[in-house]
Amino acid sequence: VQLVESGGGSVEAGGSLRLSCAISVSEIAFRAGYWGWFRQIPGTERRDGVVALDKDGVQAVADAVKGRFAMSKDNAKDILYLQMDALKPEDTAMYYCVVGRPPITAQQALDVMTERRTYNFWGRGTQVTVSL
Repeated sequence: VQLVESGGGSVEAGGSLRLSCAISVSEIAFRAGYWGWFRQIPGTERRDGVVALDKDGVQAVADAVKGRFAMSKDNAKDILYLQMDALKPEDTAMYYCVVGRPPITAQQALDVMTERRTYNFWGRGTQVTVSL
């Protein structure tokens, strides 16, 4: 497994979580064109790109989480982070990290994660549950 997500859990509405995505093969991180997170409710087909980051450092954030979610990248450790604040029950989903090629804009990466079902590299996900 080349991407491993962690940090999910159960939290009350208004709370925060920080998800991590460890990239176990350095070459994947080195040759990446974009990085991102998407979410999916188990048992459904729909996927929503949440946040994406391109090689220029530009970040694109889905409207549903704008102002609440942000991603960052630790290049030395090859780890991606998703900081989630002011969580809402509708944020409940399985969250997955993605590393893709070739280089595209952050907005394009957000669309790719929403529209496609496979990516260059993605993890097995971590569950986030937000209760009232």
